[in-house]
Amino acid sequence: MTAAQTPGATRTAVASRRRTPLGTWLLPTYVTVAFLILLIPIVYTFAFSFNDANRSNISWNGFTLENWLTVCSQPDVCVAFGNSLLVGAIATLIATTLGTMIALALVRYRFRARSSISLLLFLPMATPEVVIGAGLASQFLTIGVAKGLGTIIIAHTMFCLSFVVVTVRARVLSLDPALEEAGRDLYGSPRAVFWRITFPLLLPGIVAAALLSFSLSFDDFIITYFTSGTVQTFPVYIYVAAQRGIPPQANVIASAVFLIAIAATLVFQIVSARRAGRLRR
Repeated sequence: MTAAQTPGATRTAVASRRRTPLGTWLLPTYVTVAFLILLIPIVYTFAFSFNDANRSNISWNGFTLENWLTVCSQPDVCVAFGNSLLVGAIATLIATTLGTMIALALVRYRFRARSSISLLLFLPMATPEVVIGAGLASQFLTIGVAKGLGTIIIAHTMFCLSFVVVTVRARVLSLDPALEEAGRDLYGSPRAVFWRITFPLLLPGIVAAALLSFSLSFDDFIITYFTSGTVQTFPVYIYVAAQRGIPPQANVIASAVFLIAIAATLVFQIVSARRAGRLRR
């Protein structure tokens, strides 16, 4: 090996070859283009919520604030949105409650068929929604249950339950059992230990599971379409209205939901940053 071919010089040459101009701009360009493509439907929805549309909301006719001031001038839009909120809230409450208890039982207790139950809970997550929706629709028809809000809530609770169990179970596995043992050593009753130690530690996972459950329920179309009957949720209304032109009031509601979600995320990030700063001090 000559002096010019020392290991240090070789590593420098290899590093210089790796830092090619193509690599410095290719990844940022790809990320920017992908981000813009994802934003196009959101920007379109937000922009056409200000469209002065008549029967359809396909072409731009002019700017107006009337759609935001008279959201419920199309009553079917508000009814469908209210149905989605109601179904999402009830299904989230039931799925989060049952899922938290199931997650605690799967992690903390030993019983027969524990592994089989854990496996079965993953099946709704891996099964296509069209299969779940068609199966539930046939079951409701077989037992003679009329489709409506009740059947939608049952269906949404069933498929949200698996996501809640998986999310809360991961949080339970991260807990230190010594903290609960310390509470029992201090003569705390099982109920006091749960509400004062276990539940506060589980709360971040429970909140995350509830938010995930609500978003999945609010956004679901396929399972809802099979189990809704004559009741329309917001996604079903959008699907039906798309055949004749989505009214701008639907764009207003969709834009408002997006803005509220962004605001809630920003508030959560600010509160978390302030809390972390106080803990560091």
